[in-house]
This record gives sequence, structure tokens and C-alpha cells, in this order.
Amino acid sequence: MFGRGPKKSDSTKYYEILGVSKSASQDELKKAYKKAAIKNHPDKGGDPEKFKELAHAYDVLCDPEKREIYDQYGEDALKEGMGGGGPAHNPFDIFESFFGGGAFGGGSSSRGRRKKHGEDVVHTLKVSLEDLYNGTSKKLSLSRNALCQKCKGKGSKSGVSGRCYGCQGTGMKITTRQIGLGMIQQMQHVCPECRGTVLAIDYKGAAFMALAGPDTITGDIVFVLQLKEHPKFKRKFDDLYVEHTLNLTEALCGFQFALTHLDGRQLLIKSNPGEIVKPGQSKAINDEGMPHHQRPFMRGRLYINFNVEFPDSGIISPEQCQTLETLLPPRASKHLTDMELDDCEETTLHDVNIEDEMRRKKQQQQFQEAYDDEDDEPSMPRVQCAQQ
Repeated sequence: MFGRGPKKSDSTKYYEILGVSKSASQDELKKAYKKAAIKNHPDKGGDPEKFKELAHAYDVLCDPEKREIYDQYGEDALKEGMGGGGPAHNPFDIFESFFGGGAFGGGSSSRGRRKKHGEDVVHTLKVSLEDLYNGTSKKLSLSRNALCQKCKGKGSKSGVSGRCYGCQGTGMKITTRQIGLGMIQQMQHVCPECRGTVLAIDYKGAAFMALAGPDTITGDIVFVLQLKEHPKFKRKFDDLYVEHTLNLTEALCGFQFALTHLDGRQLLIKSNPGEIVKPGQSKAINDEGMPHHQRPFMRGRLYINFNVEFPDSGIISPEQCQTLETLLPPRASKHLTDMELDDCEETTLHDVNIEDEMRRKKQQQQFQEAYDDEDDEPSMPRVQCAQQ
């Protein structure tokens, strides 16, 4: 009256393939599949058939509805369509859902199961240090070709494309030319008819560039930020550096000044009472550097390097020098007696720029080396006239 139920068949095979018990949890199924799939992956020298069996077994057991039918009636019930069982999933898609497309360093596989990725377009964008510090939005106009919306790059409205007749579906063409008597040269190049896609496509109606193509995932636009040189601030990683010059009075008696930051804020920079700043000394301000990568609320340091500018000769009178000498630490050199002075030879000091001096010395040395090389060359033998 009610008909016969489905015939029962083996319901342990899939569990044995994965190496788990029939009471295994979902986590145990996942762990078992991952371990076995890595071991049997074809790209690692595994058995392709075993790899397919693992994927099919996991595809059934990870679905509660399919698993219940399989446990009650076995594999035949699934084949007969109970539980809405559709076609088996691609085993590589199941594997990549766990590990991603590049599990073994591979992008698109030679098996052709995935679309290839189009080439990226790299665009250099010059930005200022203020832009990097504060953030900015810029509009950029780029033009690129796209696939024909009617034929999707297939060359026909129906989307059906045949094999290219120019290359017979190989994507490459070989041309020959005679380069000499009895000598022929063969050259292989991309088929100009299908551009290597091996399809018979009318490219006049389906024009595209490297970003997009038929059966190709559109490439990315990659922006490379190029930092412009800043007149005041220098950047090193997450820190900022700035130079500031003090005169001698500020270095000895204290200073304060306002520093305009990259976001327009005025930072008050001042020394502590009684503090003396030496030439080349640096100080740091925490949390005033560049924002950290992916942590914009954390910032690096702002370093200030101080230069000390001394007064020119002749500005301080001898009387003022005596007054300064009473305030400053005593001289390090001892006073010479008249007898000691008589034993010394008088010298004259000259103002020099040490960098110019070193440059001049280097040029002299190069000239001398070139001159010595000419002297080392063997001289030509002299020819004597024979006596007649």
C-alpha cells in the first residue's frame, strides 16, 4: 500500500575512507579530512583517486542531511537522489576551502579547474609627508578596456566560441623563413588571431587589456606610494626627525620655541631651568611620530636634533670676555711662564673648511696616481740609424 523503502547498502565505507568512527563529530571529520587530503594531494605526489574519494566522503558526512540518509540506507540511497543529492563537488574546491588557493604555492592549476588571474596594473602615486601623517583622499582617473557585455569576450552573442583556426587551438603559431642557402629559421609566437586564448573570438567586438579577459579574473590596480621630500621633517620608519638651531645664549641660558607639526598643531618646545644644550644633542617627544601600521592610535617618536650657533669673532669685547670668564668654568689649559714662552715657536692659525680640504686632497691624490701610472708604462725602444 505504501510501497517499499529504499534498499539498504553499506554505510561504513565513507567513515573508513576518512579513518574515523561512525560517531565522529564534525571537528573530528574536519581533522581527519585535512590530514588525509594533504597526504594524498596530487600536487604532492599523492593518489588522485584517493584524493577524490576523500573529498566525496567528507562532502557527504559534513552535511547532516546527507549523513543521516547515508547512515540509514547507505551509498545507494544517495545515488538514487534521496536528500536532494546533486552532483559531486570538485575535490580541489573542497580542499581549497580549507587551505586557500595557494596551499602548495600554486595559483591557478594546470588542471584548468580555476580561472587564471589577470595581470595587475601598478600605478605610482606621489604623496606628501602631511598626507601620510593625516590621511588623505585623492581622485585618480584611469582608463582601461573591459569585456564586451554582450558576448562576454566570447565573440558571439550566444557566448559560444569555437576553436581558433589560426593556431588550431594551441595558442601559438610557428612561422618559418629562409635565412640562407639551405637554411630555414623557425620562430614561435603568440597567435595573433586569438592572442593565446585558443578561442575563435572577434576582438573588434570584445576588446580588453591585461586587466580583464575571457575566462579570466580581472586583475587589481596596485598603488605604490612614493614619498615626496619634506623641507623640514625626515621620516625613518615610524619616527620623525627635525633639525633646530639654537644660538649660544639659548643653549646656555634656556630656550623655548613653537614647532608647527604636520597636522598644523603648535608644539611648545622648551628646556628645563638650568639645562645646557650641547652641539649635536638630541631630544625626543613620545607619541608625536608617524602612526603605526594598522594601529593608527599609536605613534612613534619625534626627535629634535639641536645645533648650536656660536657668535662671530669680534662681537665680544675684551672686557666682556673677562666678565664671561668669571661666570664660566676655568680654562682647562695652564698659564705659561715667560721662560716657557721663550722656548716656544710662534704659529699662525688659518680658517679652513675641512670638507673642502679633504676634497682637494683627494683630487691631488687621484692626479698623482694617474701621473705615476703614465711613468710606469714601458717606453718605446729607440731606433738607431745604420751606418752606411
